[in-house]
Amino acid sequence: MPVSTQSNLHQLTTQPAWQAFAMGADKSWLNYHQTRTTKMQQWAAEELDSVRSASPTVFYPFSGPDLLNVVTLFPTSQTYILVGLEPVGTIPQPSTLENPALFPAIKASLWSILNFSFFRTNDMAVNLKSVELDGALPLLMLFAARTDQQVQVMRYVQLGSDGQLLPADTAVIHNPGPKVIPGVELKLIAKNGQQKTVYYFSADLSDWKLGITKEAMLRYVRTLGPLTTYVKSATYLMHKLYFSKVRKLILENSHYILQDDSGIAMKYFPPEEWRFTYYGNYRRPINLFSKFYQPELTAAYQDSIHRPQPLPFGTGYNWRQNDSNLLLACRRGAPAS
Repeated sequence: MPVSTQSNLHQLTTQPAWQAFAMGADKSWLNYHQTRTTKMQQWAAEELDSVRSASPTVFYPFSGPDLLNVVTLFPTSQTYILVGLEPVGTIPQPSTLENPALFPAIKASLWSILNFSFFRTNDMAVNLKSVELDGALPLLMLFAARTDQQVQVMRYVQLGSDGQLLPADTAVIHNPGPKVIPGVELKLIAKNGQQKTVYYFSADLSDWKLGITKEAMLRYVRTLGPLTTYVKSATYLMHKLYFSKVRKLILENSHYILQDDSGIAMKYFPPEEWRFTYYGNYRRPINLFSKFYQPELTAAYQDSIHRPQPLPFGTGYNWRQNDSNLLLACRRGAPAS
């Protein structure tokens, strides 16, 4: 992206390697916005109107650094809580920015999310570590810029055992220890002047790991008031018994849940507490996750009386447009979309 001639980054943009990368990146992002962003924005403006007006805070577990999708679907929210296994990371050093290997590594890391809507986490970790990009923060900042948000403030944070948000230093971020949940806070300002706060926490949300950290992550989320939860490409973890604590947290503290079929299995939703709107088409999960097939979803998507609504974009592991699904679960008593 263009930088001011007064910027200390300007010299980097004179390099042929950067210029070639920038040209390719512009084409990739233009294609992404035309084929995905525009459709997502139009769909969300129509289908999530009342949900967005009641969603000051969005919780996005199992997100990795995917600020891109959540900001696109919920652009008016004030606070975003992202949680992933990736380390927090640091702002790239000048030596990293000058490394010509940086550009192919970034291109490879972004390839899957720009083409399929989700990260291939292992590939991303290998690519970024190869050029000393050490975690989620560089990609969070990139996605902020590419969604027209300007980063104003960055500070490291951690969660106390009681769920209290505390400042952290680089020593904690680089070596957090097994009982510490490290994070980063970004203060953003959008083109329209709206201010946003993004938190990313590096945390394992399995029941066992939450026990080691004294459930600090769960305690923190409970302080945020009624939530809207977004779940996508979550490797079906909350289908499993040993992710019961985060599943229970979401079901008890969310007014709205927008998810694909890799989120919370339908059997865990008490039907007397929730209203459901189905979008797109439900296919069997990809082979890697075939055991998480849900006959209940097949029945719901084949209901001839309450037909599913169209979904004009691809998302999740079945990433092709006509194969993707989203479920909007609204707690009974909350405004309908």
